[in-house]
Amino acid sequence: MSIMDFNVKKLAADAGTFLSRAVQFTEEKLGQAEKTELDAHLENLLSKAECTKQWTEKIMKQTEVLLQPNPNARIEEFVYEKLDRKAPSRTNNQELLGQFMIDAGNDFGPGTAYGNALIKCGETQKRIGTADRELIQTSAINFLTPLRNFIEGDYKTIAKEKKLLQNKRLDLDAAKTRLKKAKVAETRATYLGYCHCLSTRRLSASSCPSPSQPQLLSCGSPKEPEIWAEEVTKAEQELRITQSEFDRQAEITRLLLEGISSTHAHHLRCLNDFVEAQMTYYAQCYQYMLDLQKQLGSFPSTFVSNNNQSSTTSMSNISTPSSSAVTTSLLPSTSSTVVTPALTDLKESSGSRKARVLYDYDAANSSELSLLADEVITVYSIVGMDSDWLMGERGNQKGKVPITYLELLN
Repeated sequence: MSIMDFNVKKLAADAGTFLSRAVQFTEEKLGQAEKTELDAHLENLLSKAECTKQWTEKIMKQTEVLLQPNPNARIEEFVYEKLDRKAPSRTNNQELLGQFMIDAGNDFGPGTAYGNALIKCGETQKRIGTADRELIQTSAINFLTPLRNFIEGDYKTIAKEKKLLQNKRLDLDAAKTRLKKAKVAETRATYLGYCHCLSTRRLSASSCPSPSQPQLLSCGSPKEPEIWAEEVTKAEQELRITQSEFDRQAEITRLLLEGISSTHAHHLRCLNDFVEAQMTYYAQCYQYMLDLQKQLGSFPSTFVSNNNQSSTTSMSNISTPSSSAVTTSLLPSTSSTVVTPALTDLKESSGSRKARVLYDYDAANSSELSLLADEVITVYSIVGMDSDWLMGERGNQKGKVPITYLELLN
């Protein structure tokens, strides 16, 4: 037998199998054929796998949108990933804004309050951009990649075995249908053979032909029951083979589907890594902005003398906003702050204590003392002073300070 003959026969056999499955599938849809139902446990596993695949795709795509809002950039990264090449480095929005602020600050003059503030803000924005880049990289490795591996790897294997199981089921049901038809034909052939036997007996018992004899002789051939019996035997054998293949494929599919629980456990660990990456990112951003806020709060007292000395420029008449205006929204109001017992004891005593300044504070008048965050001053109470204030000393400087800006030290 040549290879060509073998390929033709295999192609013909495959075409016949495909046609048989198509006929069986069509008859099932039309309600003209019976369908073998999968057991409930396997059906639940299939439903769980499909649900996992759908939600994993949605979560993965929306996470990509969150990390990279620009659709063109996402398409570019996808193309480079498929080409197995590294995408070129791209300046993100925070870094771009930071660079604009730095350039503007240098243009306005680093010696001016506004120019220096722009430079500080720009540096902070660039640090936030770096943190954002780290978040994207960490999330891609620890979260998006495992989800993508499931969609493009594990689930594709499951879908392949699921399709194979469907084909095996169609083969099984087609074999059942053929066996059923063969048995019906065998029963009919047996009955026709019985009619043929009766007609033969009548012919041998009668010497005169009758008009009804041609009809009796055409009732059937005595060989037909044997032919259909052989067909029934072949159909039964085919049914046993297809049933065995179906059971084997169902077991393979079940074992794969039971791995979905392990997939959920793995994705849970990846989700924890993603949350941890977000926590790190937002904590960094908060710290950067807190440091920036402290720096901005110190600018008015630092640059007011510079502005006053620049009498040759028209900018000298522009008043600089106080740091309290910058920090008011971030500080607790005096009326809503609870005075600690230590502060209460200090106000009732005549002694002095060291205190750490919590926030920057610009004195509103000559009777108050300006403060810088994290510095340590000496505080004490004076009889008749308002309950929200203490007297503060720093070297030779002295003045009233709000107690809500202080933390007493042991």
